[in-house]
Amino acid sequence: MQPPPDEARRDMAGDTQWSRPECQAWTGTLLLGTCLLYCARSSMPICTVSMSQDFGWNKKEAGIVLSSFFWGYCLTQVVGGHLGDRIGGEKVILLSASAWGSITAVTPLLAHLSSAHLAFMTFSRILMGLLQGVYFPALTSLLSQKVRESERAFTYSIVGAGSQFGTLLTGAVGSLLLEWYGWQSIFYFSGGLTLLWVWYVYRYLLSEKDLILALGVLAQSRPVSRHNRVPWRRLFRKPAVWAAVVSQLSAACSFFILLSWLPTFFEETFPDAKGWIFNVVPWLVAIPASLFSGFLSDHLINQGYRAITVRKLMQGMGLGLSSVFALCLGHTSSFCESVVFASASIGLQTFNHSGISVNIQDLAPSCAGFLFGVVGVCLGGYLMETTGSWTCLFNLVAIISNLGLCTFLVFGQAQRVDLSSTHEDL
Repeated sequence: MQPPPDEARRDMAGDTQWSRPECQAWTGTLLLGTCLLYCARSSMPICTVSMSQDFGWNKKEAGIVLSSFFWGYCLTQVVGGHLGDRIGGEKVILLSASAWGSITAVTPLLAHLSSAHLAFMTFSRILMGLLQGVYFPALTSLLSQKVRESERAFTYSIVGAGSQFGTLLTGAVGSLLLEWYGWQSIFYFSGGLTLLWVWYVYRYLLSEKDLILALGVLAQSRPVSRHNRVPWRRLFRKPAVWAAVVSQLSAACSFFILLSWLPTFFEETFPDAKGWIFNVVPWLVAIPASLFSGFLSDHLINQGYRAITVRKLMQGMGLGLSSVFALCLGHTSSFCESVVFASASIGLQTFNHSGISVNIQDLAPSCAGFLFGVVGVCLGGYLMETTGSWTCLFNLVAIISNLGLCTFLVFGQAQRVDLSSTHEDL
């Protein structure tokens, strides 16, 4: 006899929090998963110059390939959050990782299918964006359900540090692979590691029964009961929710602009510089910065400081102070200073993990995945194409960051807003 739909969903989502051993195992696994996510994501920025030379792309065409990732990425954010809230974030992450790991591994083959290199690479990056777009919304949903509130900031910061580990790994190993074996080897490397990670999670952390049940719910498209519906109208009448949306949009946009274009900026501005320096140092700095921000956030809250005060402090560092160094990056001609400014800006942006990313879980843990996913990602690659100036690009990063910061400082809150005796639905 099949369990009722609502009971099946509750079993899959898992209303109980992880025990400490489970939390440690999953935190380490998700840290590695985030690392591999960014290995795959940052492969294209590392390879753009070499691929442009091989395929004859100009900067406009390279910008199309770089930005096309975000065309797909912004479309599945809502889907990822909704599915994470519904069937369990860990299952969404595993299914998507198996797909984008495969796409990454076969990217060199797609590039040589025909003479339409630009079209195939653009398509593969859109598909990559679609598949990776579900990751962080599903992750947010998972942690909001499984990790106790007093440990969420540190846990999210540890897992979020995987983005710096992944970019660092691609920058270090990728620069060597690029020099020794060509750009194709970077895609084989990151895609192959991702598929190994998928096998490990499937073999040791998730049962086949869980995945089959999750796929069954997705295939049958069972409606959500009225009791479990999310109060959309109630949520989006709250200024604090819109403040979280704007702030997260600003943080994501600023980060992805730098992630996508810093390698090209350094290679064009300082052509004699070693790639392993500017592809490694900023992300090496960001790792301890991310861990420190999580530790500091949880420590301050445990010392009695109000959660919203701590969240706003973290955002002041993650958006405000980081934007100052982004501005400096656009007004220097020194390689050493550029590396220092880039490292400081990237490192301080990791404080967003303990600010707005956790604040979404403060506001609505019952649907945190959806709220994270509502935020679209601006098409960072087109900003350089539109302005044609590195200085204008970094100035725009600062403007976007401070817009999000000011909105959050004025309207941000940390009280739950998703509780209602009668849930409404749009």
